[in-house]
Amino acid sequence: MRHKYAGYKLKRTTSGRNALLRNLATSIIEAERVVTTVPKAKAVRPLVEHMITLAKQDTLHSRRQAAMVLRTPDSVKKLFDTLGTRFGQRNGGYTRIVRLGPRKGDGAEQAMIELVGSELVKRAADRTKRREERLKAQREGRDHEEPEAEK
Repeated sequence: MRHKYAGYKLKRTTSGRNALLRNLATSIIEAERVVTTVPKAKAVRPLVEHMITLAKQDTLHSRRQAAMVLRTPDSVKKLFDTLGTRFGQRNGGYTRIVRLGPRKGDGAEQAMIELVGSELVKRAADRTKRREERLKAQREGRDHEEPEAEK
């Protein structure tokens, strides 16, 4: 029986495991999507979900608690400014783990852990970028046509 055995050891010492999970959580919050192994993704998921729950509270105490776990001040700022508001109405389930298949080198099963809704944000950002490029190209085309019309 495995009563009271929570979490994953990941074949590391306590300090190494804590460092790994803190780094992974910071990367997930900054990039919103990370490819890692399945056990690491399952181990970091509760930590990331707890950070987002703290961000929804948005108090000084919760900011300090998140800063104790996350590595960079930029990740704390993004967590509270964008992710806390994005998941404000959602009651848990902020992350998704998608299995990607075995890694080529050692055959370890890979997984992508991402924040729910990040694909929509990324698509919207790509759409606005394409729209801006299209408008810029149209403006440049008009600028090139006007001098020719004056001649």
